[in-house]
This record gives sequence, structure tokens and C-alpha cells, in this order.
Amino acid sequence: MNANRRQATVALLALAASRLARATPPWPARPLRLIVVYPPGGLSDGLARAIADGLAARLGVPVHVDNRAGGGGVVGLQALARAVPDGHTLAFSATSPLTLRPHLGPVGFDPLRDVAPVASAMVTPVLLVGTPAFTGERFADLLQQARERPRALRWATSGVATAGHLVLEQVQAGAGIAVTHVPYKGGGQQLNDALSGQFELLSTNVAPLQLQHVAAGRFKPLAVGAPRRLDVLPEVPTFAELGLPQANIGSLFGLFAPGGTPLALLDRLNAEINQVLASPAIRDRLVASDNLPAIDDRAAFARRIAEALRAGPEANPPAPGARR
Repeated sequence: MNANRRQATVALLALAASRLARATPPWPARPLRLIVVYPPGGLSDGLARAIADGLAARLGVPVHVDNRAGGGGVVGLQALARAVPDGHTLAFSATSPLTLRPHLGPVGFDPLRDVAPVASAMVTPVLLVGTPAFTGERFADLLQQARERPRALRWATSGVATAGHLVLEQVQAGAGIAVTHVPYKGGGQQLNDALSGQFELLSTNVAPLQLQHVAAGRFKPLAVGAPRRLDVLPEVPTFAELGLPQANIGSLFGLFAPGGTPLALLDRLNAEINQVLASPAIRDRLVASDNLPAIDDRAAFARRIAEALRAGPEANPPAPGARR
């Protein structure tokens, strides 16, 4: 009798294992889609494409980049939230559409339920530059002009509730000035308009192209959000040095999946992406432009986002270090 029970138990376990195998299809079963919530071009898009190439090499399937710009990242994350949660759709974005933008109004998804953090990727300083339309030379000139002519200075960012926008608001509040916000959908068109003098001020990333424009004299670097001056821009003060510590902000970027994606897949994706980020090619690319790789486990990344969302826009996001 006992032998019969054992045989029956073994048969039931085998049947359950067979059904589980059929219910859990192999992954990846087809090419992956990586939604980039910014337009083509720029540091963020370039890093996302490098990660896509690295994942494709590791997983043996293509990873197609799908640029969905708009709303400071909200449009792309809306598309992600609607995707099937089977591990074949990811998004690359800063955390600000999840931690800052929801405080300004509905975003069309629940930032904690509908979007699943997968892996943090990089932290980048926010660099404030003057464009050819800016007649000053230093941050003090910005303050003087803004006080003499409130709202005359136009300050562009990559969108509402982005880190660059938060820098703008913190400078206005801390210095008692008023400027005009010019939000864009991302960095590509924004840089073209900056070079042609469509506005005076620009919150941007510390990236090779921006640094080339600084070196050529097209942009005037005024301040940077970092705990200390950057090696690549040693003459540029931090916002903290200028008496505005709340504006000392860096942007945290990462990869996300649709809410409801199985935890096992999220953990697998985190491990694969972290291996890609740890590659010398990507690490050297970030370090060379004074950006920090931000490799972390999935749970820690999710906690950071949840804590930042609860803290709200008044919190000061962590700024990246300047030395390694």
C-alpha cells in the first residue's frame, strides 16, 4: 500500500512538473523590444542602444529599440505599462517620470503597480549651460539678469518633472528669481535649438557632445549638480558652492518592465543587464563623460524609487560623485 502511495505521489509530481513546464514558456521566445522614452540621439539614447546590443549578444535574440518620446518620459512608460508582462518588453528611462511627475497630476499608470523596476543603469550630473543667446558669463550674471528682468530668461529642460526641471525650480526658489520654463521631449531637438539661440539657458547631461560644445565655446558652463567639481569641468562650481544645495541634483536612469512580469524573469533580466553594464566598454563610456555606472540589485532599485515617490519633489535626489 505504501509503495502504491509512493508511486501515485511520484506520478502526481511528474504531472505537475509537466504542466508547469508547459505553462512557463522558454524565455526569450522572440526578439525583445526596448522602449527608450527619449528621442534618438543624446547620452541616454546612446547608452540604451549599447545596452540593447549587449543584451542581444547575451540572449541570442535581437533587441529592437523603440523611441517613444514625450511628457518627460511619461509617453514611453505608458506604452510599457500596456505591454504584455512576459519579459519581452522593457523601457529605458530616468526615474523622474515615476518619482516626480505623478505629484503634478495623473500620468496614466500607477508608478508602483504598473511599472516594475528591473535594473539601475547610470547616474548623471545635471549641467546648466548658457547658450549663444545668453549674454552673461557666470552664474552670478544669470541671477542679476533674472532679477532685473523677471521671466525674460528662457530655461529649457528635457520635460516637465525631469531632474533638469527640478533644478530650475530649486534655483528659482532658493535664489528668489523667476525664469520662463521651456520643456522639450528630450535632448536631440533641444540641443539643436540651444545652439541656434532659441533660449538662454539649458539643463542638460554631462555627455561627450555637450562637452564638445563647451570646449568649442558654444555653451557656457554655469553650474553642475554634483557633490564636488567634475574633473572634466574643474572651473565650473557646483550648485552647493553657489549656495543652492537643493539644486545639487543628479539623474538616475534604469530599465523597467511592465507590472506583473514574473519575478523570476525580473531577476534574470537584472542579472543579464548588470553583466552588460559591468562590461569595460560601457563602464569606460560612462566614466569618460563623468557619469557613474549604477549597478544594483532589483529590490534595492525598487526601494529607491518607492522612497523617492513618497518623499516627493522637495526631496533632494542623490547626485553622482565626480571622482572614481
